[in-house]
Amino acid sequence: MDRARRALRARHAATAALPVAFLAVFFLWPLVAILERSLVVEGSVDLPFDVLTSDLTREVAWFTLWQATVSTALTLLVGLPLAWALSRFRFRGRSAVEALVLVPFVLPTVVVATAFIALLPDGVERSVWAILLAHVFFNVAVVVRIVGAFWAGLDERLWEAAATLGSPPVDRQLRLTLPLLGPALASAASIVFLFCFTSFGVIVVLGGPRYATLESEIYNQAARLFDLRTAAALALLQLAAVAATVLVSGRLERRLGGGRARGRPAPRPVGRERLVVGAIVAGSLALLALPPLALVLRSLSVGDGYGIDHFTSLADETPALFVAPWHAIANSLLFATGATAIALAVGIPAAVAVARGRGGLDALLMLPLGASAAMLGFGFLLAFDDPPLDLRSSPAIVPVAQALVALPFVVRSLVPALRAVDARLREAAAVLGATPGQVRRHVELPLLARPLAVAAGLAFAVSLGEFGATVFVARADWPTVPVAIFRFLGRPGAENVGTAMALCVVLMAIVAAVALLSERSLLLGGRR
Repeated sequence: MDRARRALRARHAATAALPVAFLAVFFLWPLVAILERSLVVEGSVDLPFDVLTSDLTREVAWFTLWQATVSTALTLLVGLPLAWALSRFRFRGRSAVEALVLVPFVLPTVVVATAFIALLPDGVERSVWAILLAHVFFNVAVVVRIVGAFWAGLDERLWEAAATLGSPPVDRQLRLTLPLLGPALASAASIVFLFCFTSFGVIVVLGGPRYATLESEIYNQAARLFDLRTAAALALLQLAAVAATVLVSGRLERRLGGGRARGRPAPRPVGRERLVVGAIVAGSLALLALPPLALVLRSLSVGDGYGIDHFTSLADETPALFVAPWHAIANSLLFATGATAIALAVGIPAAVAVARGRGGLDALLMLPLGASAAMLGFGFLLAFDDPPLDLRSSPAIVPVAQALVALPFVVRSLVPALRAVDARLREAAAVLGATPGQVRRHVELPLLARPLAVAAGLAFAVSLGEFGATVFVARADWPTVPVAIFRFLGRPGAENVGTAMALCVVLMAIVAAVALLSERSLLLGGRR
């Protein structure tokens, strides 16, 4: 018995070894490199108080906090009505609406920012309002998914009892609905706040030189001004702010948390409810469709008419890139495929280890999601410029960086499915003489086929649109589509803007197709 237990513990440790080693090398090591660059000067510790207390840092930190707070409040305001409609009622096409709402969230941030350039009038397209609107567009799916899933589980009889006792509708919402939704609101708000706080693509495209956050200023100091010490100090400040946000949100969720009642099946809307639900769903879809539609129209705009000239120009060499734009598309597909393979190779054993109860590993795996992508890319530049891992001049560094960003999504997609596998199936197979490998191949793998497809699709979409880390590590002659879009938008001329719009449409179509296919796999899996 003791030998069997030791063998089981050894197998569990071996399962966790690969993800731990991957995170140690490609996440913790770059963080250590940032700490060393910001805290150590000529062999002695030198705290960067001059950087952290400078006027630039105070201004950038204040704007980062302000825009993240306002963006979060606006996203909750826009997302809550749609979450209510999709969670409390069933109607024809609800699954399709839920899938379409998810599309903005998986779009690359550079594509979202470019879509708002195409949508908003001159003078507004590069302003703080453009930044706020882009953040709402990008993050509304987070509110709808998290709050909606929690809302759907609340028992409708609570409101019926309150109404019977004479409570008016407004009072029921303030005194009953909001307190019950507290954990979900805290979770959704904290995630949206983190995404807005560490936003990069939206800020550098729509903010320009006038508006800078910690994330964009790290890039500016490292890539444009070559002040690595200042960039490292700002990265350290941002990491501390992100860690504090995670701790506060976790404590708030635990304080607000409580048992959930199990709701009845959602009813169909009738009477006035039908009109309200229809207006909310139709209005939300129309607003979410405006930026992509404007992007498509702008990509087809040629002179005084319309045509496909910007798309045909993707095959031509241009001074903005060292290669023709179509090479960027091929590079993105190649890198995203490699990143997906790495994320799955690391994420599958990581998910198995987490599902078996290794909570510490789960927290470690979520760290790249909280850390900023630009900070990770900057850390890669500092950590991997010397042997034995001199990757800074190698294209292989790009899929590794993208896999690090995609890894938390793979793990979060697989862990619930692994925990849902009935342990009695494994025990029955073992009693019949199946080896652990046979149990995984013939019992677990068929049950996990659809979650694996969803995880692979999500990892591919995230890697395809990754920009914050890639812009640091991608070689000039190996650009990805987001990097190419950024370069074209940074050059004057209508042709460059048109080419950027065309690249955005191509990338948007690929990412949306992958996301919808993944969502369809999940829905089909849920029907079985």
